[in-house]
Amino acid sequence: MSAVEQFTPQALFLSERAVAKVKSLIAEEANDDLKLRDFVTGGGCSGFSYGFTFDELVADDDTVIETEGVVALLDSMSYQYLVGAEVDYQEGLEGSRFVAINPNADTTCGCGSSFSV
Repeated sequence: MSAVEQFTPQALFLSERAVAKVKSLIAEEANDDLKLRDFVTGGGCSGFSYGFTFDELVADDDTVIETEGVVALLDSMSYQYLVGAEVDYQEGLEGSRFVAINPNADTTCGCGSSFSV
């Protein structure tokens, strides 16, 4: 009889572009304590909106994800909506921004900044 393997999904993935952009923004601010906070709020045309900000503090309920020296934070409420998602940094006609590629989203709006589950 073989053992059953347990799979725990990665909380959040950061693309190479996202890591590079966060590193450059931290260097511009000259503050090595900055962490990328990824979160979900109610609103947007599809029900929930993605948010990205920088934070120096880690809350008790945060999940901490480190990728190549870059720290991302995910609060406990947002975790359920973003677990397994990838954060990327894109530059295009709509400007430069962090985006979430979220396998948990049933639908997304045209610009990709809001979603529903």
